Amino acid sequence: MKKHQEQQKVAVVTGGANGIGKCIAEEFRKLGVKVYVIDKAAGDYYVGDISDKAVLEAFAEKVILENGGVDYLINNALPLMKGIGECSYEEFQYALAVGVTAPFYLSKLFAPHFREDACIINISSSRDRMSQPQTESYTAAKGGIAALTHAMAASFAGKVRVNSISPGWIDTAYTVYEGPDALQQPAGRVGNPMDIANMVMFLCSDKAGFITGENICIDGGMTKLMIYHGDHGWTYTPEE
Repeated sequence: MKKHQEQQKVAVVTGGANGIGKCIAEEFRKLGVKVYVIDKAAGDYYVGDISDKAVLEAFAEKVILENGGVDYLINNALPLMKGIGECSYEEFQYALAVGVTAPFYLSKLFAPHFREDACIINISSSRDRMSQPQTESYTAAKGGIAALTHAMAASFAGKVRVNSISPGWIDTAYTVYEGPDALQQPAGRVGNPMDIANMVMFLCSDKAGFITGENICIDGGMTKLMIYHGDHGWTYTPEE
């Protein structure tokens, strides 16, 4: 009698064509996971704008028809970043559609099809707790997905673990920075996509079985470093 072969795991990664999303998809594939990427950039994957309800429905239908279920949903797609000075109503709505509504709706579409020990990982940002001027659309979307995480963790209790990751400064070209750019971060360097992908792989593993509803900030400690005028030669000069 042949030994029963375990069913291949299936992962969905939004915004998986480049940067952090691409790295996450590659790490899943190394583990033998079947990966579905959706991105608006042209490429050899499902191409579509996730702000469009019909696109999300067609994509989810394809994944389910071909596999019957989903193990991992990684909501990573990048919202538009524009500030209150120039961001239009429509642009702000678009940022929220990509950054909050799409993760919610994909989770809803896959809800009846999540397999045992399934995981949802939402990619937020350290900007969910701190900001630069003129970043309202992006910051609102990232704050929204961080809050959506603990709400869904409660709703999916006992079926799907839901966590979010808040990256800080991540250089998707793996540039090695020196001097102030690196040293302003307690870890002594700028982050790269593997710093985020490694946490995604951990949160999706059995080792993280008791973790749900959490937002994990991976920023080299930057959001924990207090900065005062005059410290380390840093001076604050307000704009005129």
